[in-house]
Amino acid sequence: MREKAAQSSVLPVAPTRGRLRPLGLDEVRITGGFWARRRHINATATLGHCRDWMERVGWTGNFRAAAEGRIHRDRRGREFTDADVYKLLEAMTWQAAGQGAGASLDAEVAALTEVIASAQEPDGYLNTAFGAPGQEPRYSDLEWGHELYCYGYLVQAGVAQTRARGEGELAKIARRAADHVCATFGRGGIERVCGHPEIEMALVELARLTGEQRYLDQAALFVDRRGHGTLADPEFGRSYYQDDMPVLDATVLRGHAVRALYLAAGAVDVAVETGDEALLAAVVRQWEATVARRTYLTGGMGSHHRDEAFGDDFVLPPDRAYSETCAGVASVMLSWRLLLATGEPRFADLAERTLFNVIATSPSDDGRAFFYANTLHRRRRGTTPSTDTDSPRAESSLRAPWFAVSCCPTNVARILAQLPGYLATADDHGVQLHQYADSEITTTLAGGHGVALRVRTDYPSGGQVTVWISRSSDRPWTLSLRVPAWTAGATTWLVAPDESRRSVVPGTAEVTRIFRPGDEIRLELPVAPRWTRADPRIDAIRGTAAVERGPLVYCAESVDLPAGHEVDAIRVDPSAEPTDGPGEPGEPGGPDDAGGTVVVAGELVAHADATDTAWPYEPLDRPLAANADRTGIVLVPYHSWAGRGPSTMRVWLPTVEPDRALEPHRAVESDRSVEPN
Repeated sequence: MREKAAQSSVLPVAPTRGRLRPLGLDEVRITGGFWARRRHINATATLGHCRDWMERVGWTGNFRAAAEGRIHRDRRGREFTDADVYKLLEAMTWQAAGQGAGASLDAEVAALTEVIASAQEPDGYLNTAFGAPGQEPRYSDLEWGHELYCYGYLVQAGVAQTRARGEGELAKIARRAADHVCATFGRGGIERVCGHPEIEMALVELARLTGEQRYLDQAALFVDRRGHGTLADPEFGRSYYQDDMPVLDATVLRGHAVRALYLAAGAVDVAVETGDEALLAAVVRQWEATVARRTYLTGGMGSHHRDEAFGDDFVLPPDRAYSETCAGVASVMLSWRLLLATGEPRFADLAERTLFNVIATSPSDDGRAFFYANTLHRRRRGTTPSTDTDSPRAESSLRAPWFAVSCCPTNVARILAQLPGYLATADDHGVQLHQYADSEITTTLAGGHGVALRVRTDYPSGGQVTVWISRSSDRPWTLSLRVPAWTAGATTWLVAPDESRRSVVPGTAEVTRIFRPGDEIRLELPVAPRWTRADPRIDAIRGTAAVERGPLVYCAESVDLPAGHEVDAIRVDPSAEPTDGPGEPGEPGGPDDAGGTVVVAGELVAHADATDTAWPYEPLDRPLAANADRTGIVLVPYHSWAGRGPSTMRVWLPTVEPDRALEPHRAVESDRSVEPN
């Protein structure tokens, strides 16, 4: 385990030990491509959009009302809205630090901080939903009140400010709140936990920042107390907020997906800082089981709408996928922590899948509307939500500008703001690249040896990743590049500076040498469309197949089908290889970026009219009466779906009956079919 403190100060997560050292926002800069566009939209549109909506619906005004003594009659929003204001502050802080010119964002942070400061009590307590005359008492509803949950985001915002800009007023507010939590919930105090984990991660990060042991001790207490019945039984069962069994005893993530993932991430933080190998191993075990049995193809987690929870093993219905955007954010946070602790690339594999197919899916192209839940099958065309009122959180059938529960827009904003900090790491031997984007990386290795790299790639549309050495030392070091798990079964090439080529397998590819400025290393990933099938124990998608291309999941949308057809008419033929289709990124006929389109061989089945009242079941040996048109079916990246207006959509596509399978060459007979590019 690495024992040295992180060299960068501008880090969302800064463990003092672990296999890998994260590189901060002062060491990694995203310069172009897929993620640069999204970070630009985040900075220029999403952050302001979130700020304006919070002012409009009264969430920032709650702090003014609290300071002025009228909160009991004037408070607006759910009990946890304070948290979204804090997430916005954190996002603004990281975005300002990461883009290198954040004076305007810094000014907005200062103005919003002043509003929040006015509501803090002398003892550090800060919450607009509890504690004031006419409100319920402090900590009277730990199951649902979210007070500690809100503190968690406040503390993380304060840590962000200190690391990015030095200690300011926001950091002081956060520190006073954390001291209040330790005094109130420490040994001999209220020996319970919050119904929604979050404070655990924040307290560990504050301990890392300040060196104060009491913050780490309090985080460890909260993790240890979980699962001992300190909370009342909820409607959904005690597993809903992970109070059914201790973290050490759990074998899989269960209950409310965001809560479970946040708790797991906090447990990893505690385990790393305390050297608790048993606790770390328990979370790894839970992650493994959850990925193997309770995760969607997109990386999304959570199949229950009613309680926003994980289902039982292999219960992953695509049309009822909840796959909350916040759960995607939490999954990336957990995977990143496990990667830093262990160095194992499988954690970066899941983070990549989730980033491209959950995080990138939520915001609209203009950054001003969002998916809260991320279904994999839309059976009916959605309705355009109002731009004047907020939407029910999971019922919006298209991306909505705001929700009554708007945890997801601010969570997307903060992870996009932090994103440079998730790309690369270092250790005593060299630099490791985990996520691929146009970027510039500058850091110092053990012994004070400075190195600098430039990464250029068209990933995920293309598979070539080129790394140029800009600066190096006179001693050998190792450049490591993750070879994604999705490359299994295809050939990936690593090209060294001397142009020697060797094939590499999923995991990590390494080049060790004395690098010179100008040296070039290339990773050539086999980005091409491929069929994917599911474990047959996932009952909901038996008899279907999906298409992936590189790290992207693809889907069919009704807007790409002939008039009069919806996606329930599709049958595909997996015996014919999928091919790249029309419309390169940014061109007419293709999505805005990343991957273009894919064409698969299939047929469109003419179903009976929707008003038909016939019994929908018949003997297995009776010939199907459907009238099928053979065609080439166009698929688009899942993250782009619903960007062209209301549509029906599906990821998992029913396959043709074995006795009606199309000949591979028949896929190009239709006017809608397209030759490979």
